[in-house]
Amino acid sequence: MIIPLRYVGIDVSKQYLDIFDEVLGVPERIANATQAITQLVARWRCETLVVFEATGVYDLELREALRQAGIRFARINPARARDFARASGRLAKTDPIDARMLAAFARAMQPVSEQLADPARNTLAKLAKRRDQLVLMRAQEKTRRSEAEDHAMAGRISRLIEVLDSEIAEIEADISALIKAEPEISDDAQLMRSLPGVGPVACMQLIAQMPELGKVGPKQVAALAGLAPFNVDSGAFRGKRKIAGGRKRVRDALYMAALNAVRRASPFKTFYSRLRQAGKPAKLALIAVARKLLTVLNAMMRDRKSYLQTNPT
Repeated sequence: MIIPLRYVGIDVSKQYLDIFDEVLGVPERIANATQAITQLVARWRCETLVVFEATGVYDLELREALRQAGIRFARINPARARDFARASGRLAKTDPIDARMLAAFARAMQPVSEQLADPARNTLAKLAKRRDQLVLMRAQEKTRRSEAEDHAMAGRISRLIEVLDSEIAEIEADISALIKAEPEISDDAQLMRSLPGVGPVACMQLIAQMPELGKVGPKQVAALAGLAPFNVDSGAFRGKRKIAGGRKRVRDALYMAALNAVRRASPFKTFYSRLRQAGKPAKLALIAVARKLLTVLNAMMRDRKSYLQTNPT
């Protein structure tokens, strides 16, 4: 006997969860708190798919409860949810309506369930995010120092920059220690670093933000990173293909890796030069190199072979 999948939509806010369970057919609201969420999840069995929009820390308790209960769930881009609502003629927007819409989205679109969390990779992702925040703060303070009108103010800013330098160095040391301490992550890092252009920052971001590497096809991995070009055509009109969506931080890391790769004597430099000679703009050519780097990385992770093993020449 095949048990039909149960679809549940949840609209997440800081204080409340609005739930629409298609089996019950009526909306309900609970507190976004551990005890209430645990009681909610206890109703469901493994034959349930829960869909909610990605809301950062606000859905953390819900995610953990669902994982512990073994319940399938998918966090989707809010823009994707609104596009579905408009396409379905659902123009009104309230929390209960959003929950019902998300349940309908789950049934119609069958989104891929989120993979089980890897605690070490989660920790790495948090450290990487904090490092990015501090690096941005440092860049802003350096700009302010360059614009300071008196030496006293410039000195104050310099002292803060020194503190930020110290914090960044500590986080980078923690990241390095974590990578070395986890055999699986360490092996992934060694494979990635064998590819020309991939430095420690790009490697860190790919490990933390792209767990799908080596597990999906080249077109899908390019789309996940926002490096897949999409057609812009209508009737006789043929527009320029453009990249869109995806994980911006991964794309930024691969773009910097592409810059490094084309400065070295490697096939990627040759590939870039060929594109430029064909009249392609520099930025477009670099995006193409970034996509090529990602495709090669995906194959390396799939086959568990370093770049030199896959490209001996």
